[in-house]
Formats: sequence, C-alpha cells, structure tokens
Amino acid sequence: MCAKPFLFATVVLIFCAHAIAADAGDDWVSGDGLFVVSFETELDPIGINRIHNWVLSIRTANDEPVQSAELTVVGGMPLHNHGLPTRPRVTENLGDGRYRLEGMRFHMNGQWEVSVTITADGNSDTVIIVLDL
Repeated sequence: MCAKPFLFATVVLIFCAHAIAADAGDDWVSGDGLFVVSFETELDPIGINRIHNWVLSIRTANDEPVQSAELTVVGGMPLHNHGLPTRPRVTENLGDGRYRLEGMRFHMNGQWEVSVTITADGNSDTVIIVLDL
C-alpha cells in the first residue's frame, strides 16, 4: 500500500525534472522578463567531458535582437554544490543578437544550471538554463 504513493511521487519527480531540462533551440526568459535567450551547441547531444562552444541568441521581450550586450556566464550543479569545471566566455559578437560562447564543459551526468547575466541598454537581467545531462 505504501508503494503506490512512492511510485506516484517518483513518476511526478521524473516528469517534472525532464520537463524543465533545456534543449538547444528552447527559449528561456530572464528573471524580470527583459530578455529571451536560446542557444545552439556544436555537440548534439551535449557530451560529458567534451569542451564545446555555444551560440547564444538574445532578444528583447519585444522580439528585437540585443545588439551590444555584455554577457557573464557561470554555471554549476546546485545539487552537488559545485560550479563548472571551465570558465566559459563570450569571444565574439556575431551580430543580430547572437554571441559566440567558448569553453563549455560538463564533467558529470546530472542536472546543471547555466546562468547568463545580460546587460544591455542600461538594463540587466539573468536567465538560468537548466540542463539534464
């Protein structure tokens, strides 16, 4: 009798964890709703212990490309209380709201968060991309 609630809770947790995980091309809205971010990755699927690059696409809430943003990217595994093993950095503004991010690497399976802080036109906001690897 006790197994049924446990099974239900497990199914709900698996569904919810999977539902929040990002895929390349998904849109992520910043905390205050100022920006919408998506990413493309050169690895599909993203592999463990492989350094790779992303292209971040950043748009305003009105769907306009953010042309001259300053971006800070950090990340980690909150459940394991550690950060990324690398220090990703934006190396190029590709135009049309697209920015090349180099040095992404995830060194273990599990849930990761990538936090992108965007500063543009006097506004600053952060988006958190959740990955389930």
